[in-house]
Amino acid sequence: MRKFLFASHNHNKAKEINAILAKSSDAELSVVTLDEMGLSEDIPETADTLEGNAIIKAQYAFQHTGNEAFADDTGLEVEALNGAPGVHTARFADESCDPNKNMAKLLDLLANVDNRKARFRTAIAYIDNDGNQHLFEGIVNGRIALHKSGCEGFGYDPVFIPDENNPNGLTFAEMSLDAKNLISHRARAIAQFIDYITKIN
Repeated sequence: MRKFLFASHNHNKAKEINAILAKSSDAELSVVTLDEMGLSEDIPETADTLEGNAIIKAQYAFQHTGNEAFADDTGLEVEALNGAPGVHTARFADESCDPNKNMAKLLDLLANVDNRKARFRTAIAYIDNDGNQHLFEGIVNGRIALHKSGCEGFGYDPVFIPDENNPNGLTFAEMSLDAKNLISHRARAIAQFIDYITKIN
């Protein structure tokens, strides 16, 4: 089993990525988090782009362990809000990173808005054993629901309705993990990452 260091403390993301790896790759791949490596420090996400924040986190992991590492940063981009919350997705309401507060603010801002088009975009930065940077991207288009629905997933999943393979108009939080991972932004970025790793090996 080849294990990659995932520069994150988010165990929901790690669980989702491990499920994606198990389903989408012939190779035996899995991820370990910073916590599992004994690194508990919060990494400041000070860049003004998703790619920049992903690079900051991946570099931190590489510099502190000497091992190849990757990180992701994901943004919800709402058309009527000119792409917001974007890079501020996790801290949209305040610094608490509380998803319920974030969703409440989003739904409030869109209360009288007809255009509810949105997309999730994930940027992955991979630092290889030589310290070289590689970037991958995944996007899923959809819309913001009128209210929260479902109890699966995490983050904004209860208010995001993906367009693709979704005839019943379910939010990500109403889908099983397997169903979400067939179309999600993170799964698409991870697929590019796996394809790259497979080709160079």
